[in-house]
Amino acid sequence: MNRRQVLRGALAAGLTTPALTALTDTRQSLDLALATDTAPADLSDLEAAAETYGYGYHGQPPTRVLADLVTDFADLHPMLAAPQPVATRVRVCRTAGQMAGMAAIVLHDLGARKEARGWFVTACRAAKESGDRQLHAWVLAREAMLDLNYGAPQTAAGRAEQARQTAGNRPTAAATLAAAVAARAYALSHQPEEARQAVADADALMERLDAAARADTWLTHGEQKHHVHLSHAFTALGDTRRARESQQRALELSAPTSTMTRTLLTIDAAACDHHDGDPEQACRRTVTVLNGLPAPYRTGLVHRRATDLYRSIPSRHHRELAVRELHDALTT
Repeated sequence: MNRRQVLRGALAAGLTTPALTALTDTRQSLDLALATDTAPADLSDLEAAAETYGYGYHGQPPTRVLADLVTDFADLHPMLAAPQPVATRVRVCRTAGQMAGMAAIVLHDLGARKEARGWFVTACRAAKESGDRQLHAWVLAREAMLDLNYGAPQTAAGRAEQARQTAGNRPTAAATLAAAVAARAYALSHQPEEARQAVADADALMERLDAAARADTWLTHGEQKHHVHLSHAFTALGDTRRARESQQRALELSAPTSTMTRTLLTIDAAACDHHDGDPEQACRRTVTVLNGLPAPYRTGLVHRRATDLYRSIPSRHHRELAVRELHDALTT
């Protein structure tokens, strides 16, 4: 007889001693399976690797980081394919969600929009299966940045709001990130009231974050990252005074090796110059930072942000030397 038939037979006479014994044996066998640490030996190493990747590029070319990330991500496949205890499955899915999300971030930075989207979908699926709502919210907020930075701010706002709902009202890194991204999306969508409310919400959450959530990683939300988001939001709103304050604070907190972050902050500052009536200074500042970049950093998001600045300059200025130099820097 199979287990179902044994249990039915034992329970036919009610909760007798044999029936209770059969129930207990069944429950204890599951308890043993849940409690037994049968996690693959490499899982702890891969969890540690995910944490390490979270600290960003550290001056390495994005393509190198991407190659390492995807190689480690592939090592998770056999763990997902094999039957695992529930607790182990959760750990594997959480690590897969983190790694897939970070691979998507790098692809986003490199300008590979379609590929980044695919990796965000995978990260979202893994985060959902892990049951980690904060990880799920983080993936959604990061995916909203893809929409935001590649020309779909209204879609970004909707996705950021979905991330905010998923994260809930507790002061978490994901909730704070989602509010900050929503502020940027609303600012670029010409919804200033909604943008300023989202900034206020992000600031309020930031003040309540604990030390662990404030760490400077891709998976958390440190003060430096917060001001990077506010810099872009206030720049898009035309609030150049507050934008410059956030730019200065973010630069103070950025390591010299944070090449991409420091470049984007410089382009934000150039956009503020343009807004304040000095397109020549805006172009010169942008050209200087582009010319100083290693080749792997001149593509993708940096190129997109600099191109947006160039396109915002009225055509009557396009014959001016500084504007032509920016055009040349973007097309060579």
